[in-house]
Amino acid sequence: MIEIVHSLPTAHETVMAAADAAGRRIPPLWPLASSVAVNPFLGHAGEPLWAAGARLARAGGAAVTMPRRWYRDRVAAGLVTDEDLRDALAQAPAALRPADLDALKAAMQAEARPVPALPTLASLCAEASGIDWPGLIADRITAWAAGHFDEGQALWTPPPGGSALALWRTWALHDLTPEIAGLSGFAQHVAGVPDGTVPALARAVARLGLAPDALESYFHQVLLSLGGWAQYARYRLWQAELAGTSDGTLRDLLAIRTIWDEALLARYGDQIVERWAAIAAAHASPAVPTPDLVVDAVLQDACERAGQRALAATLATAAPQGGTGRPVLQAAFCIDVRSEVFRRALESLDPGIRTLGFAGFFGLGLAHRRFASDVVENRLPVLLKPALRTCTACPEGEIADRSARIVARAGRAWGRFRQAAVSSFAFVEAAGPLYLGKLLAASLGRGQAAAPEDPPPRLDPSLDPASRVASAAGILRAMSLTAEFAPVVLLAGHGATVVNNPHASALHCGACGGYTGEVNARLLAQLLNDPAVRTGLAEQGVVVPSDTVFLAALHDTTTDAVTLYADDLPVTRRPPDLARIRGWLAAAGTIARAERALRLPGAGEGGRVARRSRDWAETRPEWGLAGCHAFIAAPRHRTAGRALDGRAFLHEYDWRQDNGFAVLELILTAPVVVASWISLQYYGSVVAPDLFGSGNKLLHNVTGGIGVLEGNGGLLRAGLPQQSVHDGAAYAHEPLRLSVCLEAPREAITEVLRRHAEVRALFDNRWLHLFALDQDGRIAWRYAGDLRWTSTRQPGGVAPDVPLKAVV
Repeated sequence: MIEIVHSLPTAHETVMAAADAAGRRIPPLWPLASSVAVNPFLGHAGEPLWAAGARLARAGGAAVTMPRRWYRDRVAAGLVTDEDLRDALAQAPAALRPADLDALKAAMQAEARPVPALPTLASLCAEASGIDWPGLIADRITAWAAGHFDEGQALWTPPPGGSALALWRTWALHDLTPEIAGLSGFAQHVAGVPDGTVPALARAVARLGLAPDALESYFHQVLLSLGGWAQYARYRLWQAELAGTSDGTLRDLLAIRTIWDEALLARYGDQIVERWAAIAAAHASPAVPTPDLVVDAVLQDACERAGQRALAATLATAAPQGGTGRPVLQAAFCIDVRSEVFRRALESLDPGIRTLGFAGFFGLGLAHRRFASDVVENRLPVLLKPALRTCTACPEGEIADRSARIVARAGRAWGRFRQAAVSSFAFVEAAGPLYLGKLLAASLGRGQAAAPEDPPPRLDPSLDPASRVASAAGILRAMSLTAEFAPVVLLAGHGATVVNNPHASALHCGACGGYTGEVNARLLAQLLNDPAVRTGLAEQGVVVPSDTVFLAALHDTTTDAVTLYADDLPVTRRPPDLARIRGWLAAAGTIARAERALRLPGAGEGGRVARRSRDWAETRPEWGLAGCHAFIAAPRHRTAGRALDGRAFLHEYDWRQDNGFAVLELILTAPVVVASWISLQYYGSVVAPDLFGSGNKLLHNVTGGIGVLEGNGGLLRAGLPQQSVHDGAAYAHEPLRLSVCLEAPREAITEVLRRHAEVRALFDNRWLHLFALDQDGRIAWRYAGDLRWTSTRQPGGVAPDVPLKAVV
């Protein structure tokens, strides 16, 4: 045995700072009940793609771009032009990029040399011993973490109290697996670990011979090796910081994994000492991008420029003639790309129908408790903190409500009993035949797809009258809906009806925290139908006609059926032409299903699309947000009638109504950021599926109610399943970073970026692309970074910087 000790012990402050810095590079993982898309590159927003690629390749062997053949195919097909390649090349660092276009094309023909990942200490010990230590560590950490983090799935869980590190030490003292596998004395080693997370980390890194400059790199690699468990711990920290507190679970997991390395080095140090010393030294040096990483980033940028050209051409086409005068129906949908298909279909049915896009939580940040439930659901973007508390109470009163809760709790207890380890087999033997009819119905796809039918929600506690008016006015102005109200204004949240799908919440409304959007829509409809609120709005200059009714709805994105909550309205206020509205919605659903069927494998011509929601063997009930590539904030007439193919987030915005550009600031700092998380999650799941994807749905096992394992062991997996981005023959999602198009003066956009450094970093480092539209709704300006803009109308799309001038 050999022990490597750095000559100067690492100070606790240095260890803690490095651990926290490494933890910030790990994306959070929301549990399955409320899963939302997360940008896996969240911790790399401050650096460009090639720099993130160098760091992730060294730490986890992950790529951040597609294989070269993917780019070659697009160039060969003429989708990517020489102009796209030349313009992208000009944006790359001069010291690392090819000399010219010919050199870039020559480099594209060769396969990229992968950046070798630094071996982990566990992998070195595996080579020396012939024992799969990385795999064994992953299994043992999962065996403990699945119980420790369990959210109600397991029958047995560890006792609560104490830090994760302290509870793991108690568990590990009784786990004989490491010693049976060959790591003798592991329990004794764990018993001798200093109390406290930072002291344990400090001793471990000192014994590992890691210099202070090596700590962040080493810790980052260690956290990546923990897969979804580190990401779930990062989620806990995220939630704690949102509430103004903190959480030490991520540090604890880092300490647990480092203690394993400390024990392995004590066991195998004599055999790996020289190799490990070289790796420890490598961790102390910066991750340097290679020319191949830069070439790949240039090719990626060129493909995105090709997509932007196509988008610009679509927006430049002549706008179809819309209806004039008062609309017969207005319908507000979520900005979700799936709504674009339905909105276009609905508008095609009558020139008097107008739609608009707004974040699906409708500006109401709710902590909601559903009917007969004590679980609080945060129905708002995960970037925000709930401002309102709501509930759905039983309309028959408190006694009936209490009875309903007892029934609901009994149902949940029954569900846990029939799935628990000690009772599941006996349950199947005794009660299984009673489920035969249900089993056959589910197998034949005869189950019912239905929208939630809870009673109307209510604020708990209610808002005072002034706050109600202020909230209503703010929401209508943010929607750019302050005049020309139709007799019926539909407020359509969205959700997805699927069965036998652990990731079902990922198909719901991301703006509602992974839940369906009907609660927010119904609550806003109540607010805007309140006569007292209408009076207050008129005093603020927003006059809603007395005959206008706001009607809540829920758009099922899997079936394209729309449920109307007309029963929330008094009988005297229900629209007289409700049957005609239902007919329009049904016809739009038929059109939308026919269009979506062209992308869904095995969907035929649309007739089988709805049945996919009830097929418990269907791995692709819908495509979710696959294909998303653009975010457009502009008046609807800029995009109406143009086939954006369900690939664009559409946010209603009229900058002329935006006094002080507060709405523009809100759009850039909330909906755009949420859309970037969605776009980059799909991007990461395609380019780096081993690190940022969750693998094959057919092999998934739900663990702890949190996430999935691929198979019966290994680490928790995060990200999108393979079936969510690939149809079995080709990718359903083209990995392009999001292009954000805003119709607003460039000075105003620039000023928002100046005030929000984190948002600016996304654009400066081209994790997102930013464009300004001109007075005709055409893409006229490209954000070039460092608060500069270039004209897209110059040859090659690049022009000298020009003075910022309002686009009016």
